[in-house]
Amino acid sequence: MIFINPKTDYAFKKIFGSSESKGILRSFLNGLIYEGKPTIQDLEIINPNLPPKVEGLKDSYLDVKAFLDNGTIVIIEMQVLNVQSFGKRVLFNAAKTYAFQLQAGEGYRMLKPVIALTITDFEMFPNSPMVISRFVYKEETTNLTYKENDIKLIFVELPKFKLELSQIESLTDKWIYFMKYARTLREVPETMDAIPEIHQAFTIANQVNLTPGELEDIERREMFIYDQQGAIALGREEGRAEGRAEGRAEGRAEGRAEGRTEGRTEGRAEGMREKAIAIAQQLLSQLDDEAICKITELSLEEVQSLRNQDS
Repeated sequence: MIFINPKTDYAFKKIFGSSESKGILRSFLNGLIYEGKPTIQDLEIINPNLPPKVEGLKDSYLDVKAFLDNGTIVIIEMQVLNVQSFGKRVLFNAAKTYAFQLQAGEGYRMLKPVIALTITDFEMFPNSPMVISRFVYKEETTNLTYKENDIKLIFVELPKFKLELSQIESLTDKWIYFMKYARTLREVPETMDAIPEIHQAFTIANQVNLTPGELEDIERREMFIYDQQGAIALGREEGRAEGRAEGRAEGRAEGRAEGRTEGRTEGRAEGMREKAIAIAQQLLSQLDDEAICKITELSLEEVQSLRNQDS
């Protein structure tokens, strides 16, 4: 058997966000949010897009969104590319989901908790060894938890997961193993196949059950991810090089300390922006505007302008 890569956006949504994925998503969330406890008994998968309710506010495009039976809203995103300001985007989406629950005339008591679950294929917190990190509002000195602690951020960093197949036992570890290694497996491990929802996830991910068109789309997106990982890394290195060169020149003219700092910052930013525009131009014929925004961190208006120039 050959399985599609659940880390690509198309495959992730197909496995966890389709009409047949309710039980899979319930098990997945129980594993990653509630440490394997059967806390979630039921949920509803809903439209993950968050259109702006305020003029000028950015659209938000998530991978999966669900209402849990306890009233909590969970927004889920699988992120492969470590793009600029990604951490801010996670917080923005969580805050926007929380704030825009209310309809006209409804009181704040109607607000439900929001959990933003983010799975990354890169290290978000390189100074921490933890695979799963959970963030809530607390008092700085005493760690007293804020009474209305309605927004929680949970990050699962796949590169930090080091367990071998023979070592995994918990539902949490099995789902993380699935996310990290499913693409490389050629059969369903027996210890994981015993979980009906993981068995079903492997069934959906089995390439034999997909149409040629779906396989072509998934392969194209996967190749694109590999290309952009290289392009982003190159863009960052070029930005650093330009920043160092410009910083040295300005430092000689205006003062070494100030010039180097400003030069590195401006050069890095300009290099990253130019690379983002170049990547966006390459993607115009492959992806829609929203997907390009998500990958490059360009605004929707900037991507639309590039598309108009290209037409």
